Amino acid sequence: MRLFKKYGKKYGFDWLFLMAVAYQESGLDNRKRSPSGAIGIMQVRPATARDRNIRIKNIHLLENNIHAGTKYLAFLRDRYFSDPSLTERDRLRLTLAAYNAGPLKIRKARLTAKRMGLNPNRWFRNVEIAVLKTIGQETVRYVSNINKYYILYKLHFENLERKKALKRQAIR
Repeated sequence: MRLFKKYGKKYGFDWLFLMAVAYQESGLDNRKRSPSGAIGIMQVRPATARDRNIRIKNIHLLENNIHAGTKYLAFLRDRYFSDPSLTERDRLRLTLAAYNAGPLKIRKARLTAKRMGLNPNRWFRNVEIAVLKTIGQETVRYVSNINKYYILYKLHFENLERKKALKRQAIR
């Protein structure tokens, strides 16, 4: 949790969101390796970590992997989804889709959504539909799963905080 908090704060993400991404990517297992070459808890490809916009070495190490994954998410958000007409929630969902499928595919899907008469700045029931048609179900499921995990983590930790507050009150 400490590392998600550290890099969430550094790059402007809720640490629970980062934890939800890591859960989707690896089940929170830093030993995970994918057939496509992605490694670690955030499933970062070595080429992505070496990219001039990321430049994080030794991504097999937990902290470096979380740092590289978070920095890449921030890069995607800031480079491709900085339009002020995007809501924060849609910015995050489009960023997630790009983390999964690549930013150029999501850019094309947004253009397709517009051609379909859908809102290219809204994920759910808009770009999501264009992604289904152009990329497939995996990216849609990916974004949806992370959204669910984030909500569950948020509720869980809020509930823990309420319990702690009640215990403190009972002690007084």
